[in-house]
Amino acid sequence: MVIAMVLYPEEAFAASLKGLDIWWNVVFPALLPFFIGAQILMALGVVHFMGVMLEPFMRPLFNVPGTGSFVMAMGLASGYPIGSILTARLRKQDMINKTEAERLMSFTNTADPLFMAGAVAVGMFKNAAVAGIIMSAHYISALLTGLILRFYKKDAPITKSPPSTEGTFSRAVKALNSARAADNRPLGQILGDAVRDSVNTLLLIGGFIILFSVIIQMLNTTGFISYLSIAIGYILIPLGLSTTLTPSIISGLFEISLGTQMASEAMAPLDQRLIIASAIIAWSGLSVHAQVAAMIQGTDISIGPYIRSRLLHAILAGAITAYLLTNETLHPVFATIGEPIVAELPWLNRFALMATIFLAILALIFLITLIVYLRSGLRLIFTWFKN
Repeated sequence: MVIAMVLYPEEAFAASLKGLDIWWNVVFPALLPFFIGAQILMALGVVHFMGVMLEPFMRPLFNVPGTGSFVMAMGLASGYPIGSILTARLRKQDMINKTEAERLMSFTNTADPLFMAGAVAVGMFKNAAVAGIIMSAHYISALLTGLILRFYKKDAPITKSPPSTEGTFSRAVKALNSARAADNRPLGQILGDAVRDSVNTLLLIGGFIILFSVIIQMLNTTGFISYLSIAIGYILIPLGLSTTLTPSIISGLFEISLGTQMASEAMAPLDQRLIIASAIIAWSGLSVHAQVAAMIQGTDISIGPYIRSRLLHAILAGAITAYLLTNETLHPVFATIGEPIVAELPWLNRFALMATIFLAILALIFLITLIVYLRSGLRLIFTWFKN
């Protein structure tokens, strides 16, 4: 790689500038407010409050504690790699165990909706109607991955809440107050620490983006990718996919944006290009995998289950995309989702939209949890009358 950069310095420099441009204009302004907000909410004990309130939702479905609901909502709304960052923080605070952290990180580290609807659908495919299909397939397959992973090490110990005779809301408030007292930092220090840690994390992410941008460019320039194309072609033909999609698959193996861009430009039918793009987005690329590996340093969380779940997520996303494209009943419904979103949004609008999605996901989780509570209460009342 070093020899390639010496032989092709102009290409390496241009690739690094491209990576820097993506980080500074898209990633940094979009993720910084969420990083800061997440750290403040954790310091104030909001995550502990949610952990008690939403245990009936997260434990039966995904076999993780209720605190995972905060990670899931933030991850689905904000995109890579905030799910892994928050999971690592929960593990460091001993709010989840190793197995639960591996389950949680494997389905909450997803692409953000604006990337799929704006950058991919409108910017790359030039077709806003496909945004609904891409987003729906991505999130449905992510949740299915989480449901499947609930059986990962199913006999492993679980993180249990301390026994209490108090009501759920009272326990949640007490957990919030206890967490705030244990943190014991003044609000000014919490804000300062949140800003400093968030900027440092984003600098690390920026370094990975620039690094992998250069690596991919060098692989393209030296012709290495063309050699891999031959092997990938033998896999695509039995699946009924065009071999023109091979370069996009290889590029997507390393980096998500370049892979989806090449998939949108391939000389293949639209449905095949969408299937491959969905799989690439779910896989997320070795660039994101490297970011996740860096985020979980200092914990005992293993990167292995995460990488295997990304492969599962990619297969499911591709299969669900194919199903949505062939199902005439569902296709019109999913195709309309995301049409109002434009290709380029100012970062403040991006933040506002992602914050709205975060709150909507959180409201949905609370609604399902409320239904569970009401159902349990009605069952108790029925049993009391019966006796």
